[in-house]
Amino acid sequence: MHPPSLAFFKSLLQTPSPPGYEQPVQQLVREWTRQYTPHVTTDRHGNVIAALNPGKEQRIMLAGHCDQLSLMVQYIDGDGFLYVQPMGGWDMQVLLGSNLLVWTAKGPVPGVVARKAPHLMTGEEKNKVPHFHDIWVDIGVKDKKEAEEVVHVGDTVTLQLGFREIRGQLACAPGMDDKSGLWTVMETLRLLHDQPLECSVYCVSTVQEEIGLRGASTSSYGIHPTVGIAVDVTHATDTPGSEKKTVGECTLGKGPVLSRGPNTNPHVYDRLLAAAQAKQIAVQRKAHNRATGTDANSIQLSRDGVAAGLVGIPNRYMHSPVEMVHLGDMVAASVLLAQFCRSIKPSDDWTP
Repeated sequence: MHPPSLAFFKSLLQTPSPPGYEQPVQQLVREWTRQYTPHVTTDRHGNVIAALNPGKEQRIMLAGHCDQLSLMVQYIDGDGFLYVQPMGGWDMQVLLGSNLLVWTAKGPVPGVVARKAPHLMTGEEKNKVPHFHDIWVDIGVKDKKEAEEVVHVGDTVTLQLGFREIRGQLACAPGMDDKSGLWTVMETLRLLHDQPLECSVYCVSTVQEEIGLRGASTSSYGIHPTVGIAVDVTHATDTPGSEKKTVGECTLGKGPVLSRGPNTNPHVYDRLLAAAQAKQIAVQRKAHNRATGTDANSIQLSRDGVAAGLVGIPNRYMHSPVEMVHLGDMVAASVLLAQFCRSIKPSDDWTP
């Protein structure tokens, strides 16, 4: 991986971006993209849009969402314990026992999420997966008054942020969903910034995907692309217990994943496959028999319809503190997308 690009990726993962509170990470995106294009804007929703060669008839939108799975402080009890509600889809059994950061106006406040020790539980409690009202965040204060000196209702909470490389070009961090996809989109911008293009390319860091694909809806409406490709993580099935018969086969390190199905345009899929072949990039294939839970869903339905595509970054342990990706898959995806954009001609017809 290009060393400055790797440093950028680490900075994305070490910066909080709960849905609706993405401003810190979007500032990093603006700083990165302004090295490669003067056409960088932020819309009223918070999406950052970096354009190359704007004004062409063929408008290609590449989208990776910057928001991450988070929590929000809902209530502070008399003893200073924080009760939270989810922002995105949490697995409670993964959340319990995690190190957390509460993002306040005065900076991050460390905490932990917990419930009663098993020694103190009844048999019924041990066998029950708790609800959010059953757990609390402990920030080490003595009472509500002390808690409210630093934390307020509506403050957001993330897992302890960071970046950890392990063997075989694998890396772990909370927020790989979807900062690995966001990085891929912005790396594509870097690869294309000095290349001849016959189309316009809009590289977008979308907001609020985890709570309903919201930023993709507003940004695609504003761009009105002819082609829109979402880059998001997809479930790797190379771990024990994965049922490949129902979710398909996907392996870390074997390349980006190209999706097929009603959420994707067949010409976009074919052109992505051709781009991979032109660059001798290994790709994996995944079938989606309905609309996907990604930005490609909103992009496809924008205005009068968009020729949508979906490129996946294989990810183990999604929505957990140890989301794992292969750095080589991300690099390969960015090279593939750059080749796709370079191949676009003004006469290309995306009508199925």
